[in-house]
Amino acid sequence: MNSVGEACTELKREYDQCFNRWFAEKFLKGEGGGDPCEQLFKRYQLCVQARRKLSKKRTYPLKVWSSWAPAKENRKILPDRDGI
Repeated sequence: MNSVGEACTELKREYDQCFNRWFAEKFLKGEGGGDPCEQLFKRYQLCVQARRKLSKKRTYPLKVWSSWAPAKENRKILPDRDGI
């Protein structure tokens, strides 16, 4: 499976391989001591966080935002709590 950010996919793949190997070869056999993949996970986590910050800085024109909202005639009106 790819990462949430395309730039982080290779780091995710490396971490997944390390974790799956550790899980199958050590953890399931009761030899779980420590996490040999911790540094790979931290690198992947930093990549995802950086990509997330970049995406938050992007601005979108109002037209894009309004296209995500349902048209007024398609909005469902929820009953108020007293009517339940």
